[in-house]
Amino acid sequence: MTDDLLDDVKALLEKDFGDDRILKQIRRACENNEVVSNFERNYVRKLAEKHLGRKPATPAPVEKPVVPDVVIPEPSIQTTPSFQKTQTIRREPPRVSSGSSKNSKVMIGVGVAALAVIIAVAASFSGMSNVTTGTVNNPTETVTESLTIQTDFTSYNKKDIISINGVSDTSGSVNLSIENQKGELVWAEQLSLKSGGRYSTLAIAGGSGWENSGTYTVKVDNGAETKSSTFSFTS
Repeated sequence: MTDDLLDDVKALLEKDFGDDRILKQIRRACENNEVVSNFERNYVRKLAEKHLGRKPATPAPVEKPVVPDVVIPEPSIQTTPSFQKTQTIRREPPRVSSGSSKNSKVMIGVGVAALAVIIAVAASFSGMSNVTTGTVNNPTETVTESLTIQTDFTSYNKKDIISINGVSDTSGSVNLSIENQKGELVWAEQLSLKSGGRYSTLAIAGGSGWENSGTYTVKVDNGAETKSSTFSFTS
């Protein structure tokens, strides 16, 4: 797989297709048996399909699983259980004396008064609950950013490839740039927005302005606003 990748990189360099800096970085990694990232492989693959006539890889067909037949057992015959005869016993209600009747009336009166107090307290708590509920924000509300930018890592070394991506709610294109720790411009590129406002690109950490280590800033400008992100660089 690495040999095919190296052949495609050499062919693209000979025919002057793609970015020479990125292709030379990938060629060096292949020749030194270093790890080549997925971003680099996809970059070479797209150029090879466009300029070298490479056919896009087709996924292998997925075999459908075979579902075995299910045998449903026949229900067994059950005998209907016999009903047992029940005998009803009539009991006479207990006799209540006049003294017990008076005590019952007193207890009923106390119970009614207690129930009225409970209902009043519940109503007051219900009103407080309604007031509190009205001040709670809707937990399902989400805030969508109109412009974002990010890198695949937070630190890079010299000659590393930096993957930059983000989303913009505008149409047309966005301007990307990288500044060193002194605020000097060391890289810039204009990108057309793809479906859903997405954008992405690759940059090499090296060249003029990358001589010193420090915190570097990558920025995106869509004409309406500017966003930025930082990463550390070691020269």
